[in-house]
Amino acid sequence: MKKTITILSILVLVIIGLFIARSVWAPTSPTKNDVKNTTYIIEGSLVRLVNGVSETPAAPDSASKITTTYFGNEATGDLNGDGKPDTAFLLTQSSGGSGTFYYVTVALQTNDGYRGTNAILLGDRIAPQTTEIKNGVITVNYADRKSGEPMSTSPSLGISKYFHVVSGNLEEIQK
Repeated sequence: MKKTITILSILVLVIIGLFIARSVWAPTSPTKNDVKNTTYIIEGSLVRLVNGVSETPAAPDSASKITTTYFGNEATGDLNGDGKPDTAFLLTQSSGGSGTFYYVTVALQTNDGYRGTNAILLGDRIAPQTTEIKNGVITVNYADRKSGEPMSTSPSLGISKYFHVVSGNLEEIQK
């Protein structure tokens, strides 16, 4: 009888230990819809971020991947007039070559989480500075190269671009 109780006690402890180990070390999948776990539109294609990253084949049956990554430079404010704080931020996208393309996009807050907008290209291998929202206008400040400079030149030309959300789409404001 004592032997059976001892074996059952050890078995219960092992099961509890396995449960705790699984809870602590098991990879977690995103459970909430936030800016790093939402779908955006880049160059006409849907890109679903999971924990801030998306990898898709560059072509059918290709080993090359297009990697899209949450870069950051977040700014928060109401961009569609619904009273909820939306988030503007930058994404990067690369396809294995030397280019790293930067995009601005918006995650619009809804009652169910976030809905991503289209992304607008800022440039290749730029140097992002700040992203701000004021009165429904997004301002993205970054450094780029002067016209005609090679890509090996460090970005040094200050640029500000302005964007707003119209009917759920991100649009550049020409100034």
